[in-house]
Amino acid sequence: MKLNLGCGNAKRAGWVNVDKFAGCAPDQIVDLERSPWPWAESSVTDVALIHALEHLGATTDGYLGMIRELWRVAAPDARIEIVVPHPRSDAFLNDPTHVRAITPDGLALFDRALNREWAKTGAANTPLGLQLDVDFAIEKVDFQLTPEWHKRLAAGEVDRAAIDDALRHFNNVCGQIAIVLRAKKPLR
Repeated sequence: MKLNLGCGNAKRAGWVNVDKFAGCAPDQIVDLERSPWPWAESSVTDVALIHALEHLGATTDGYLGMIRELWRVAAPDARIEIVVPHPRSDAFLNDPTHVRAITPDGLALFDRALNREWAKTGAANTPLGLQLDVDFAIEKVDFQLTPEWHKRLAAGEVDRAAIDDALRHFNNVCGQIAIVLRAKKPLR
């Protein structure tokens, strides 16, 4: 099964399009902040959360509960595609329905291998993968630059190192982040 969670009006053919609001005519109406989700354990091979995750999990318990449910329904090696506005973009900051910044570093907290590495080095990162008994590895991250910064990069005015520095210090360098996770779940 493939789930397009928080689909809004962006439906995907061949996927189960899911949203909390009936007005966008999803295939299933589900409040993702309530557990349990209505899908069987290890039944989902692909998940899309396209401009959805930043709207969910205003409380820590709510967010972590959704991560647990995502893990429960994910099949071994399930692919989770996440697209969110960059937390330093006006697109994120101006929308009052955005309740949580989603970043690659924040999602890395759910990777058990990284959790174990951090423990060995005494890092202060919260080992959420081990604490929640979930294991998601980041497969790919794409910082999608705003048109202005993309133009500057293409023109050779800045290089990748300057972009990376700007991402750490300035707003509106990156419009959105596309992240792909894999569920590192054993086959049964």
